[in-house]
Amino acid sequence: MPSPRTDTLSHFLVNAATTRPDGTAFSFVDHSTETTGVTHTLTWRELEGRVRLAAAGLRQAGAAGERVAVVAPQSLDYIVAFLAAVCAGSVAVPLFPPSLAGHDDKLAAALRDAAPMFAVTTEDRRTSFTEFCAARGLSCGPRVITENQLREMAAHTDDTDRLELPRPEDTAYLQYTSGSTRTPSGVEITHANVCANARQALEAYDIRPGRNCTVGWLPLYHDMGLVLAVALPIVGLIPSVLMDPLAFIQQPVRWLRLLSRYPGALTAAPNFAYDYCVRRVQGMERAELSLGAVTAMVNGSEPVGARTLEQFHAAFAPVGMARTMMRPSYGLAEATVFVCASPAGEEPTVTPFDRDDLGRGVARVVEPADGPAVAELVACGRPVGQEIAIVDSVTSRLQEDGRVGEIWLRGPNIGRGYWGRPEQSEAAFRATLHGDDPSDPARHWLRTGDLGVWHNKQLYVTGRLKDMVIVDGMNHYPQDIEETVQGAHPAIRPHHVAAFAVDSGEGERLVVVAEHRRDVTDPGGLIDEVTRAVRAAVATGHGVSVHDFLLAPPGTVPHTTSGKVARSACRERYTAGAWTVDMPARERTGGA
Repeated sequence: MPSPRTDTLSHFLVNAATTRPDGTAFSFVDHSTETTGVTHTLTWRELEGRVRLAAAGLRQAGAAGERVAVVAPQSLDYIVAFLAAVCAGSVAVPLFPPSLAGHDDKLAAALRDAAPMFAVTTEDRRTSFTEFCAARGLSCGPRVITENQLREMAAHTDDTDRLELPRPEDTAYLQYTSGSTRTPSGVEITHANVCANARQALEAYDIRPGRNCTVGWLPLYHDMGLVLAVALPIVGLIPSVLMDPLAFIQQPVRWLRLLSRYPGALTAAPNFAYDYCVRRVQGMERAELSLGAVTAMVNGSEPVGARTLEQFHAAFAPVGMARTMMRPSYGLAEATVFVCASPAGEEPTVTPFDRDDLGRGVARVVEPADGPAVAELVACGRPVGQEIAIVDSVTSRLQEDGRVGEIWLRGPNIGRGYWGRPEQSEAAFRATLHGDDPSDPARHWLRTGDLGVWHNKQLYVTGRLKDMVIVDGMNHYPQDIEETVQGAHPAIRPHHVAAFAVDSGEGERLVVVAEHRRDVTDPGGLIDEVTRAVRAAVATGHGVSVHDFLLAPPGTVPHTTSGKVARSACRERYTAGAWTVDMPARERTGGA
C-alpha cells in the first residue's frame, strides 16, 4: 500500500519508469491503414519522458490548476496528453474530437461546462477542432495545442528533469457522465480516488504484474475505458493493449483476436458488444480464436443481461471460453468507475425473481417455468474496499435484504462532487441515512440513482430510479419491456429499443420506440404486423398496454456516448414530435 502522500498517478508513473524502464507500457493496435492492425508501443521510460516534457510545457503555459481538455483520437497520443495534464497539476478533461458521429452537442456542452484553458489534440485534428469551436460559439474558449507545441514550450524552461507530484487530494480529472441530459455533469475525480479505485479493481479481478495485461476498445473518454486502459495499468504496473472503438464496430473479431494473442487479459464491454460478437463472428473467424487464457471479461451493463452471458458462452466455449471468465460488475462515474464484481473463479449467478413483486419492491425467487412474469437478474457480487447500502429513497432508511431500494455508496474512490454544481453535489455526494449527523463527513454517502437489492450476500441491480415506468400504480422496469419488445418481431433492431412513460393527461402511459433493422426495405409494409406483435408481447409478459408504438428508422433512437439507450432523450424527442418527421410509418393508439 503506497503512502497517502504518494497516492497519485504521477507517483505511479515515475515508479513504473524507474522499476521497469524497458518494459512495454502501452500498445495501440491501429487498424486505420491495415485491416490486421499495426501495433505501436511505448515503454514505461518512453512514456514518462514524453509525459514529462508535455507536462513541463503545460506548466510553462500557466496551465497548472486549470482545466485541460483532451480531444485527440483514440491513440497513444491521447494517453500522453491525459497524463501530461494530470502530472502538470492541471485538471484533465477527457473528451473526444468532433468526428464522433451524433455527439457534437455533448462535446460542445462539456466544453462550455468545463471551460478549459487548453485543448490538446493531434496535428491532423487541430484545424477541424478549431473550426468546431468557432461554429459552436466557443471561439473565446480553449487554446488548441498539440504535444509538439508543448515540447517546444518545455524547451524554454529548466523544469523538465522530473515530474511534479500533485497532492492526492488534488482533482486529477473531470469525468463527464455519459447520460442523456443536455447539460452534462463533470465528476471531480481526485488522484486519491482514481488510485484507490484502480487498486480495488486489481484486487477484485485478481490482476498481478508479470501475469496479466488489459485489452480493450472502450473509448478513453469513458470512465471504464480510462480506468481499465490507463489508470489501472499504471497503478498495477501491467501492460495495456488498446484499439479504436470504430475498429471494433467494423470488425468485432479484432477484439477477440487481441484477447487470443495476449494471455492473462482483463477486458470489459457492455451487453451489446458481447451480443454483437455472437452475431458477427462466425465460421472460420470464430474457429481461429483461442480464448482459454483470458483472465476476466467484465460486463458492466445496467443491468447485465442473463441471455447475453449464456449466448456468448455457448458461442465461444468451443474456443476456450469458460463461464468463470465472465465477470458481471457494477460501477458508475461518480465512484470513479468500479464498485463490485462477481467473485473470482465462480460462474455468474442468475436468479429468477417474480417481476410483479420486483415492481412492488420485493425480490421473491421463483422457478423459471412459473410463467412469463419472471425477471432473470444477474448478480454483481460484493464490493471491494468500499461499502454498499440499499436505502429507501424517500425515507433514507436502510432496507432489509430482499427489499429493493436505491444503491448508496461510500469509500475512498467516491468523487468529490460535480464540477461547478454545489447544490447537485450536496444532494448526491453528501446524503445521510435517517438519524445520522449530516455535518459528519464520515457519515456521508453517494446516492447513485440506481435501484438494487441484496440477495444471498450479492448485489443485484434492478434498474434506474428515474427510468422507472409507473402505469396504473404498478412499477415496470424499462429494460425488461425493451427486452420483450426486441424479441417480439425479427424486424426490430436489438439494443435500439426505448421504453418510457409519458403523461397522457389521464395519467402515465407506456410508449415504446424501436428501430427496425437496416436490412428492412419496406418498414411501412410491416408496421401493422410489428405493432400487433409488440402489443401482444408486452401485454402478455408485463400486464401493461402500449399506449403508443413507433417503428423508427435506424440511427434515430438516441444513445449515450457509452452506447446505452438514452431514455430521457427519447422521451424529449417523442414529446417534441421529432419522430413524426423521421418516420416513414407509424401507428398510434392513444389511451390503449
